[in-house]
Amino acid sequence: MAEFIRDLKRTHSCGELTSKDAGQEVVLFGWVHNRRDHGGAVFIDLRDRAGLTQVVFEADAGEEMHALSQELRYEYCVGVRGKVVSRGGNVNPRLVTGEIEVHADKLTIFNRSETPPFLIEDKIDTAEEKRLHYRYLDLRRAPLQATLMKRSKLNLVTRTTLNRLGFLELETPYMVKYTPGGARNFLVPSRLNPGKFYALAESPQLFKQLFMVAGFDRYFQIVKCFRDEDLRLDRQPEFTQIDVEMSFVTQDDVFSVVEELVTALWKEVLGVEIPRPFPRMPFEQSMRSYGNDKPDLRFEMQHVDLTALVVEHKGANVPMWSSLLEEEWTVERAPGPELLPAETRTLAYAMKAGQIVKALKVPASANFSRTETDKLEEIAKGMGAKGLARAKVSETGDWTQSPLAKSITPEARAAINAACGAKAGDLLLFQFGKEAMVHTVLANLRLHLGKKLGLIPEHGPRDPQQPGSWNFLWVVDPPLFEYDEENHRWAAAHHAFTRPHDESIQYLETDPGKVLCYRYDLVLNGFEIGGGSIRLHDPQVQQKVFAAMGISSEEAEQKFGFLLQALRFGAPPHGGIALGMDRLAMLLSGAESLRDVIPFPKTQKGTDLMTNAPGDVEPAQLKELNVASTFKPPA
Repeated sequence: MAEFIRDLKRTHSCGELTSKDAGQEVVLFGWVHNRRDHGGAVFIDLRDRAGLTQVVFEADAGEEMHALSQELRYEYCVGVRGKVVSRGGNVNPRLVTGEIEVHADKLTIFNRSETPPFLIEDKIDTAEEKRLHYRYLDLRRAPLQATLMKRSKLNLVTRTTLNRLGFLELETPYMVKYTPGGARNFLVPSRLNPGKFYALAESPQLFKQLFMVAGFDRYFQIVKCFRDEDLRLDRQPEFTQIDVEMSFVTQDDVFSVVEELVTALWKEVLGVEIPRPFPRMPFEQSMRSYGNDKPDLRFEMQHVDLTALVVEHKGANVPMWSSLLEEEWTVERAPGPELLPAETRTLAYAMKAGQIVKALKVPASANFSRTETDKLEEIAKGMGAKGLARAKVSETGDWTQSPLAKSITPEARAAINAACGAKAGDLLLFQFGKEAMVHTVLANLRLHLGKKLGLIPEHGPRDPQQPGSWNFLWVVDPPLFEYDEENHRWAAAHHAFTRPHDESIQYLETDPGKVLCYRYDLVLNGFEIGGGSIRLHDPQVQQKVFAAMGISSEEAEQKFGFLLQALRFGAPPHGGIALGMDRLAMLLSGAESLRDVIPFPKTQKGTDLMTNAPGDVEPAQLKELNVASTFKPPA
C-alpha cells in the first residue's frame, strides 16, 4: 500500500494550483487552517508557507477516508492525494488557488494538534508575550512567513551582488579578546584558562581589517554580532549585519559599492528602482537642522539655530537666555596725547561654551489647542528637559500664549520671526541649554509632530512601490572625537581607527574637537541602516590619535597590540561599512519592530519567553568555570 512521504511525494505547494491544473492528480502536505462540515462533505483549507488550497472530502470517496476526515481539527498536520477540480462560479478571489479545489481520495494524519493558544491568522490581537512564548506557532502565520522569506531573499541578493563585484565571503570568530570602546560586550568565561574571559564580538571590525592586511582585497560576511545594551524598538542583543571591507579605496568607492548593493536589494525584493547616487549631508548640517545624525527627510520642519541671534541681541531681555551669556572684554592700547599708552575697553557678549538656543516652527494648519501644546511640554520633560518655552504668532507678529512675550524686545522678536519664517497662527517651540539636550529634545519633538500632523506614516512608507517613499542619505564628515565630560578627556566618537581628514591632522595635538574624519552613516527614512569609515593605516597618525585620547604607547600596545603590529607590516589603505540586515528587513517588509523580522527574538528585557533564557545554572557549572555569582534575590 502506497505511503505518504515514502511513496507519495509532494507534487505542489498549497499556493500554486490554478485552473490550468484541473484534472491533475496532486499530493499536498500541510496544516489544517480551518474546517467546515457540510454534512455529506468535509471542507478544509490546507496551508503551507506558500498559501492555502481548499480540499474536499466527499462521502463517496471511501468510507475509511471520510471517517478520518471527520477527525480533522485546526493545525493537524496532514497529507492529501486527490484530483484538481474547477470551482466554476464559486471562485474565491482572495486566494491564488481560488479557482480550484482538490477532491481527495487519500488522507493521512501525520500529527494531531492540541488546541492552539491562539488562532493562526494574518491579523490577531493576541498579546505579544503569549505569541513569543509559542513563537513556533506564531511563525506559522502568513505575514511572518512572508517576512522571513523576504529576508531569505535579502541574503541571496546580497551574496549574488557582492560576489559579482569581486568580494570574498570570509568568516571571523565570535569569541574574541575584549577591547575597550564601542558597546558593552557579553563575556564568556574560559574553562581552560581559569579567571580569563572571551568577549562575544560586537562586530568583526578588527578581523576584517586584518583580512585587508592579509591581502584579500574585498571581503564580506553576513554575520551575527552581540551587544549587551539596553533594548528598544530597533535593537536586539544579538543581531545580523552585512559586513564589508575593501582595500585601496576612497570614501566614494565604498559609497558606489553600497549603493549598488542597496539598489539591487530594493529592485529584486520590492521591484523598486532607487535613483543613484544617494544625496550627502555633512554631519554638522544634520545636527544643526535636525538635531541628530539620522534625519528623516520625508518632511521638512527643520530646526532653526537662534544662538547667534540671541547673542547679537544680548539675550533679547529674556532672563533665561541672558543667563546663558558671558561677558567678553576686548582691550585695545593706543598712544595717548602725551605718548602714554591709553586703553580702550569694549564689552561684548558670547554664548557660554556648550550652550545653544534653537526653535522649531509648528505651522498654523496644525491648529493646536492650549491642551495639546501643554502635552508637547510633557513630552519634552519626559526626555529630560526642564520645560518647553513657546509662543504663538499673532497677525501683527506679536507673541501670545507665551511666558517670553512680556520680556522679549520687539527687535529680537521680529528677528526670530524672520529667522523661523513664522507667520500668523504659527507656533514656535524653543529649547535652550546644553547642546546635547537641546538637540535630543527637538529632534524627538520633530518626529512626534511629523507623525501627529500626518507628514510621515506611523509604520513604513505609504506606498512602498514608489521610489520617492524611500529617502536615502549619506551623513558624512563627523568629528573624530567627542568630549567625555565624566572623565574630562577626548574619546573616539566611533572608534580609534578612523582616518582623519588630511587637513584636520594638524589639530590632533592642539584642538582635537576640530578634527573631522572619513566616517559615514547611511540613513533611510530616519533609521541608520549602515555605518562605516575609511580606516587609519598610517601607524604614526594612529599614535597621534591615541595620544589625543590620553592613551599611551604602552596602553595602546596592551589593548590593540595585534592590530597595531599588523598595520606596521605594509597595511594597505582600506575602508568599509556594516549594514544592519535586521533593519533592512524591517523597512523592506514594513514591520513594526525588529522582533517581527527575527525568527526567535528577545524581549526588551533581553529574555526569550519560549525557552526561558537566560536561566539559572548549577553551582557545579560555575565552580568548573571558576566563576562566582554575587547576585542576591531581593528579600
